[in-house]
Amino acid sequence: MNIKSKIWKSIVLISLVFLFTLTACKKDQAVLDSEISDIDSFIWRGLKQYYLWVDKVPNLVNPNLDDENQLAYFLNSYNEDHEALFYDLLYDYGSIDKWSWIVDDYVALENYFQGTTTSMGFEYGLVQINGTNSLFGFIQYVVPESPAAEANLTRGEIFTQIDGQALTISNYRDLLFSNSSFTISFADIIDNTLISNGKIVDLTATVVNENPIHYSEIKDVDGVKVAYLVYNGFTSLYDFELNDLFSSYKTEGVQELILDLRYNGGGSVRTTTYLASMIFGTDTQKIFSRSQYNDILQEYLEAEYGSSFFDNTFLSEIEAVDDIPQAPINTLNLTRLYVLTTKGTASASELIINGLNPYMDVVIIGTNTHGKYVGSMTIKDYDASGKINSSHKWAMQPITFKTTNSEGYSDFVNGFAPTFFVDEDFGNLLPFGDENDPLFKAALDHIKGITPSATTKSILINTFIESKDIKRFGREMYRN
Repeated sequence: MNIKSKIWKSIVLISLVFLFTLTACKKDQAVLDSEISDIDSFIWRGLKQYYLWVDKVPNLVNPNLDDENQLAYFLNSYNEDHEALFYDLLYDYGSIDKWSWIVDDYVALENYFQGTTTSMGFEYGLVQINGTNSLFGFIQYVVPESPAAEANLTRGEIFTQIDGQALTISNYRDLLFSNSSFTISFADIIDNTLISNGKIVDLTATVVNENPIHYSEIKDVDGVKVAYLVYNGFTSLYDFELNDLFSSYKTEGVQELILDLRYNGGGSVRTTTYLASMIFGTDTQKIFSRSQYNDILQEYLEAEYGSSFFDNTFLSEIEAVDDIPQAPINTLNLTRLYVLTTKGTASASELIINGLNPYMDVVIIGTNTHGKYVGSMTIKDYDASGKINSSHKWAMQPITFKTTNSEGYSDFVNGFAPTFFVDEDFGNLLPFGDENDPLFKAALDHIKGITPSATTKSILINTFIESKDIKRFGREMYRN
């Protein structure tokens, strides 16, 4: 039985036991003082079973709430404000748990995990100017065939206004995330000053399908075949395409790989394991990562399946999907990997670094990564027979597990420090593959035997936030 089937079976089994217990208790209790919303009940019981930090949340472990009347009183105090209930039940939300979230329509969630969103089709960073309240944005990349691509937006362009209003710390969320269409105004950086260049573009969000394989090429570097891959999300829909790409790398005799994860906020653990196997090898006896759950769930799963259940090994095949048959993984069997990083390199991207570190030389070039060592699982409202509750479409994506590598290393709250610190120049972002791009150049120099030197930005500014930080789905590591 594969791990996905095991996890699903475990969810159903635990839910059945839990629901049977509740049903038995209810028979001996008086009628509740008031009814409990299906959604509120689903939120509380789901977090109580699966939340990683359940023992840190008093209202999830309070024995008084085992009484259904007490529970009804507590849940109904939220007046069916389901989001407020959910976030109040998280462990130090915004500080410790910065990643759990809930949606009222799981279809949007599932679409995102397959690379489909409603958006303008570009990702960006927002930069605070010298400690002021003012911000400007820089485009990190543009999704092909998106509204942004059709408007000829390109990587590296600077924008300062939305709908004629200058971006500030106070208004950026409303301007950039509250409207399905807006006008965006651009500028140039001249002598460390932002000067309008007169470019103004109207954008309207549409359904966008983003292939995470954003850019790929093979370079000859002093006789060494070097593959460069800009990979922007661990999206399972494109696993076979990724494997085909590595087949072409093998055919071309690639000896080194530069993996650009600067803007990769994470994704599927299974896809991460596939990519790790394509890079390092397909020995299924070697552990790539291990998972840890809350104490109750951990104990149950170990009793049911044994300690090996938590081991995530390298893989030799990609599982069959729908009408696509399984396929052997094409591996380069490398001994060294270059990873380009920023603080936007998060979650599953960090899992690649952590999981491969015990087996090969992982050279990190850029800045510290995000620092997300935990992952989530989609939780929907299923009944005892395994059927989803048709009365609502709410679903949760709470943190349910943490990962370690084969040596037990985890909890990298400050991210991974780079081997060579090289910062992006927001005022002069170059196209992917340009050998003058500071991070890419540093990797090429190291391959040539030249020690990379640190770089600085053209103006004294600090990144304030990135578009993927603001999106609910932007920094994910999840089990399919």
